[in-house]
Amino acid sequence: MSRLAVSHIAKSYDGNPAVRDISFEVAAGRVLALCGENGAGKSTLMKMLSGATKPDGGEIRLAGKPVAIAGPSDAMALGIRTVYQELSLLPHLSVAENMLLGRMPTRGFSFVVDWPQANRIASRVLADFGFPEIDPTALVGSLSVARQQIVEIAKALVAEPAILILDEPTAVLSAVEADKLFAKVRSLAATGATVLYISHRLEEIYAIADEIVVLKDGRSVLSGATAELDQDRLIQAMVGRPLSAIFPERRGNAGRMVLEVEKLSLHGHFEDVSFQARAGEIVGMFGLVGSGRTEIAKAIFGAMRADEGSVRLNEVSANFATPSQAVRGHVALLTEDRKGDGLALDVGVIDNAGLASFARYATNGIIDSAKRRQLVGEKIRELSIKLTDPAQPVRQLSGGNQQKVVLAKWLLVENIQLFIFDEPTRGVDIATKVEIYQMIRDLADSGVAVLMISSEMPEVLGMADRLLVVRDGRIVAELLPANFQPETVFAHAAGLEIGAQPGERLH
Repeated sequence: MSRLAVSHIAKSYDGNPAVRDISFEVAAGRVLALCGENGAGKSTLMKMLSGATKPDGGEIRLAGKPVAIAGPSDAMALGIRTVYQELSLLPHLSVAENMLLGRMPTRGFSFVVDWPQANRIASRVLADFGFPEIDPTALVGSLSVARQQIVEIAKALVAEPAILILDEPTAVLSAVEADKLFAKVRSLAATGATVLYISHRLEEIYAIADEIVVLKDGRSVLSGATAELDQDRLIQAMVGRPLSAIFPERRGNAGRMVLEVEKLSLHGHFEDVSFQARAGEIVGMFGLVGSGRTEIAKAIFGAMRADEGSVRLNEVSANFATPSQAVRGHVALLTEDRKGDGLALDVGVIDNAGLASFARYATNGIIDSAKRRQLVGEKIRELSIKLTDPAQPVRQLSGGNQQKVVLAKWLLVENIQLFIFDEPTRGVDIATKVEIYQMIRDLADSGVAVLMISSEMPEVLGMADRLLVVRDGRIVAELLPANFQPETVFAHAAGLEIGAQPGERLH
């Protein structure tokens, strides 16, 4: 008998179907991955299972019995815990307080909180999760975003859930932190818990899931054991095209020199970095977490000040002291943290998209609102950004559409010569990835030099005309497409012994 069964469930908002017909079953002790592009129905399904919204039709059964989940308290009573992509922590409370909110231990029959016991419980759960170093008394607001995500997951683990729903849980985690999460998911399943795992990262799904259900346009369109569903079939079900059509064709039309980096160093982050990028070329940069790749990009853009070395743009010195200087120097940087660095989340799409192109719609500091709306509107249509109104707060958009707003912001800047993309498809669905890949290739084809940084190896191997591998703050290899074998790239990134191959340069 299945632990959880969903039969023909449906949900509409104001007459617009968000979920049309989703059905699946999953047994106790199994990990089920839910896949699909943005708008496929994953979030709405998750909200119905967690009690955040009620279904209009269909049935949810637990252990064979129909259940009505009228609110979050019902879901919790049924042993369902949900970890949303957006953090729900209280930054001014401690780690233990956040983890035990609503279930703080008390002394005897009094209402006095037993703080030592609360801290012990939090410490035990965190240690069992693999993070004994997180202090249960620390204020959550003092932690990094990655550690806050760990606390968010640990908060769900305290309740020892029968069903755990994880929505993009690794979006801000390092590879080491993600591995600890995977180990915990496996141990939970081994004790009989059921895990629903939502992720855009196919490599994670194949690493952790026993079964996969693909959603498209609010319907379940494919399901089966993970071992029986290859990536081609999965992607075809999600976006209607095979894996071979994901990445645009390489053009091989590199032209004049645009960027020259010579012996650039920022002590403690990277040392002696030298490379070039030409017009029409996509230079990929790959490295493990902490390798220094993001810091290199920030130094080129003026967001960090290098200690030594030089940057030249179009044969002119370009050691920018600030990002604003870089923008005036025709350089754009799409940062890896769109929510922290790329967007003002509570501000509307128009204001966000127009942040970097002020000169195009303002005279003597006076904004021409009609012209700004026109320019932004053109990019909204060009990038197919899904929204209800151009003034809609960016926070309300999906991850993929938020990323498109960041792209629109930079595409509205005129005469960009160098475009730096740092994790350009983090947290977006496969269909949006395809759009972004094509847009990056179109930029290169228009004569822009592109530096593309990514921790997703298939992405850099599929997009780059030339690949730089970074390890311990240094570029250790430069590869051409003939040497884009994953094993070779990883060996360089991890410092494994490997000799130079034809068409490859070791640094």
